[in-house]
Amino acid sequence: MKVLIQGGRVVDPHTKKDQVCDVLIEDGKILDVAEKILEEAEQVINAKGCFVMPGFIDLHVHLRDPGLEYKETLETGGRAAARGGVTTICAMPNTKPVIDTKEKVEDVHRRAKEVSPVNVIQLGAVTVGQNGKELADIEGMAKAGCMAISEDGKSVMDSGLYRKAMRLAKENGIAVFAHCEDINMVEGGVMNADKKAKELGLRGISNAVEDVIVARDILLAKETGVKLHLCHCSTKDSVTMVEMAKKDHLEVSAEVCPHHFILTTDDIKSDDGNFKMNPPLRAKEDVEMLREGLKSGIMEAISTDHAPHAAEEKNCSFTKAAFGIVGLETSASLTYTYLVDKGILTPMQMAERMSYAPAKILGLSDKGSVSRGMTADIVVFDPDKEYVIDPADFASKGKNTPFAGWKVKGKVKYTLVNGKVVYEA
Repeated sequence: MKVLIQGGRVVDPHTKKDQVCDVLIEDGKILDVAEKILEEAEQVINAKGCFVMPGFIDLHVHLRDPGLEYKETLETGGRAAARGGVTTICAMPNTKPVIDTKEKVEDVHRRAKEVSPVNVIQLGAVTVGQNGKELADIEGMAKAGCMAISEDGKSVMDSGLYRKAMRLAKENGIAVFAHCEDINMVEGGVMNADKKAKELGLRGISNAVEDVIVARDILLAKETGVKLHLCHCSTKDSVTMVEMAKKDHLEVSAEVCPHHFILTTDDIKSDDGNFKMNPPLRAKEDVEMLREGLKSGIMEAISTDHAPHAAEEKNCSFTKAAFGIVGLETSASLTYTYLVDKGILTPMQMAERMSYAPAKILGLSDKGSVSRGMTADIVVFDPDKEYVIDPADFASKGKNTPFAGWKVKGKVKYTLVNGKVVYEA
């Protein structure tokens, strides 16, 4: 079946193309990208006034499946992703049971192909049960296509064990995705350690909790040569250290989430669990540095850390609430509103941070580009469409977001995966 996307502004970081073009798709691949394609197609999509970008790739998503399906499933998470223009998801392994074997990775991949409208890459845990004591089956999970290992939700505190894991990841050609948190320094903290925490009478989490592990993991990556990706960076010093790593020619990349490049602790007006996330919202100077890092390319990727929870787990105080925020359905709109529309990023940089760079981090040579021969994972994004974020409309089971009621600009109009429309606004 042929699909023709007509009259959209193709924004492709791989070829640097930024012009109004037609895109012709057949059998899941992009056949042609040209100013005027006259060939007939079974399906024609009018993209006039819209960006035509490579489908977004979210490196950091919690699908909660298996074991926590009351929060999210492969199907609901996949539909949420499609609604947000995300065509490929990296699913974190902190499920119940933890994804720590070849068979468990294979099981998720098999079920995802049956029920999810988008591509799901299941990541594997670093240690058995994420207990930090014994290495998981890294070689087996790599063979099953996990593409990266991660202890996300916590850090592996045993540096010697972590170094062995990095060496195995390097040997098997996969990356390490690092959650940077020195658990011994958290001390019961639930939000950023600043005056707002004192006002609310809550225990704080200092920047050093993240920064100490960022420094350690970069040094271990330097020694082992593994490809290291730093998840959900939130501090100004994390940006500085990533920049230093790049100057040292290390294979180190980093992501920033929309909540961390938009919100500060000043946005927390009351003891509201929907503002509780890990790492926590930081200070204004941290947000400014994260934005600068995204602008310069030091921080290559925008990911969501999509973390759905049941309503009763979030609609409570900071001390009782679970950590986490949903983001799959709002990431593109928030990025466009607060980075592109404000002149911090160009549309090309948005496509690069949300698709092209994540594809390179994962080593996906057939994704992240709207060009001939590539897999037709594409998002048609209307930059002029304004709407108010309403969690009641979410496809995700999780409604936990501090952005409820916010007016944003830019909305996904179509999402295509392997040349098939999986979402239409």
